[in-house]
Amino acid sequence: MKTNTSLMQLWPFILPYKKQIFFASIALILTAAVTLSLGQGVKFLIDNGISSGSSEALLDSIMIFLGLVGLMALGSFIRFFLVSWIGEKVVADLRKAVFSHLINLHPGFFEEQKSGEIQSRITTDTTLLQSVIGSSVSIALRNILMLIGGCVLLMITNAKLTFIVLLSVPMVIVPILFFGRKVRKLSRETQDEIAKVGGHVGESLRHIKVVQSHNQQGHDIGLFSSVVEGAFNVSVQRIKQRAFLSVVVIVLSMSAIAAMLWVGGNDVMQGRISAGELASFLFYAIMVAAAVAAISEVMGELQRAAGAAERLIELLQTPNKIPPNEHQPTPIEDVQQVGLGQEMIRFNQVDFAYSSRTDKAINAFDLSLIKGERVALVGPSGAGKSTLLELLLRFYDVDAGAISLLGQNIRHIPLSSLRENMAIVPQHAALFDISVAQNIAYARPNAKMEDIVSAAKAAFAHEFIMQLPQGYDSDLGENGVKLSGGQMQRIAIARAILKNAPILLLDEATSALDAQSEHHVQQALEHLMQGRTSLIIAHRLSTVINADRIIVMEHGNLVAQGTHSELLKQSPLYAKLAKLQFQHGE
Repeated sequence: MKTNTSLMQLWPFILPYKKQIFFASIALILTAAVTLSLGQGVKFLIDNGISSGSSEALLDSIMIFLGLVGLMALGSFIRFFLVSWIGEKVVADLRKAVFSHLINLHPGFFEEQKSGEIQSRITTDTTLLQSVIGSSVSIALRNILMLIGGCVLLMITNAKLTFIVLLSVPMVIVPILFFGRKVRKLSRETQDEIAKVGGHVGESLRHIKVVQSHNQQGHDIGLFSSVVEGAFNVSVQRIKQRAFLSVVVIVLSMSAIAAMLWVGGNDVMQGRISAGELASFLFYAIMVAAAVAAISEVMGELQRAAGAAERLIELLQTPNKIPPNEHQPTPIEDVQQVGLGQEMIRFNQVDFAYSSRTDKAINAFDLSLIKGERVALVGPSGAGKSTLLELLLRFYDVDAGAISLLGQNIRHIPLSSLRENMAIVPQHAALFDISVAQNIAYARPNAKMEDIVSAAKAAFAHEFIMQLPQGYDSDLGENGVKLSGGQMQRIAIARAILKNAPILLLDEATSALDAQSEHHVQQALEHLMQGRTSLIIAHRLSTVINADRIIVMEHGNLVAQGTHSELLKQSPLYAKLAKLQFQHGE
């Protein structure tokens, strides 16, 4: 029952293709009917062809038989093509639906789930479903028709022999149902173990330099081997159950046919039925037995598919804790047109704690930023500086209090509108395995090439870009692996410059740069911040000395604020940080 429920949840993805399903069903019925008629063709061939002693009658019988074979081949072609097409299309739609849902989920979800397992669900599980939808379901339906039609024709041909064959049907169905439950459970476990394999591979290869620098290749190989063996052992249990099921079905089915042959053979010898009638009956009996065996095989596949469907449906039904509010947006005025001095952003008694921690990351935080103001956030690691930026971007929602943009609670603003007004340069640049130009234009995919080049020049990235093999068309590799850390950061800064958003969020934007590059980029950022509201996270105080305000944070609390000179006198924590940094010549 649960198998049917899991697979029926895929029906919305199948339903749009009614036309293809209709023609595939016609081809399926036609093929089954022609296949069943072959039994009568065998009877006609023996009784009216071979037994007649006439070569012409034999030739006519063979031509009729070949005609039926031709119709069966045509129907099989149409059925196979359409059903395979439906399977491929449904899986493509399912992958797009799962990815579309995942790409909009709150970032907290991905902190709790392994990326390798998610990738396995989108690739391995959907491939399994494609095989089932595009093949196994068709086989199951065709064999159900063959089973029903074969039983009817068996009864018409010889009721006594049919009774002998049908005795085996209940004995076959019972083990199918019994072993099917076990196969389904083991199939789900197999898919989970395969996901662990994918996750381990992705993690090791993603951190390959760390693995090799610590000479841990052997250790990782051992861990990977244990994960692979775990997946293998679960698969062996599943295979054993399916193999045992196949043995039971074959033995019971063939035993029934053997009993039928004994009775039917005696009837032919005693003249009660003709040889053609027995051959026809044997044809239908083998067909029914084959149909039962095929259905038992398909049941195993359906059980595996049910496990895969469950895992995919789990992803599709994962609730998004950060609703996008695109359908009921709160109007927000053009941020670009807000006058200087007007309040832009307001943190009002904000509390926040990560679900994986017990202590608060942000505690009763109050802060107001006005248009065009440059506000720096400083403090020791873990003070909550980056968390504030993530809350402002609504990667997470506050637990208490509120964050406002132009007086509107950001929870009531469409996410697309909120984030469109912000450009962020993270501490660790996130680059994709696409060209340099595409990476810079990620925030504005339709940007003109001259604007991309202009942004790169402003970020002092143009020179090293032109030294790449294909210039702006050069691929950067996974995670920008072909660039140095400083070069990656300048590409990220060029992306923010190109976006030209009214609010800038700089999370240690120059941390990966050498002194000379930092000087150039700092100049670019100074020009970029003109007339814009900027929230800057900095560990090096030298980069924010000239900020309009410096906010000192500790343990999620705002402990002091003011200019650099004011804080040196008023804040012991800031004075300590400044002394530690500037006494070393920074």
